[in-house]
Amino acid sequence: MKTYFLKHKKPIIITTAVMVLNLIFGFDLKFTIINLLWLFV
Repeated sequence: MKTYFLKHKKPIIITTAVMVLNLIFGFDLKFTIINLLWLFV
């Protein structure tokens, strides 16, 4: 599990940050889609 986290550290942090921002500012589908697309490109 530790090696998986180290290998995928950046995507995990970004996904968590996007979820936290959605909780704080209210869910915005366009914002979420843009960030997830940016993450996988």
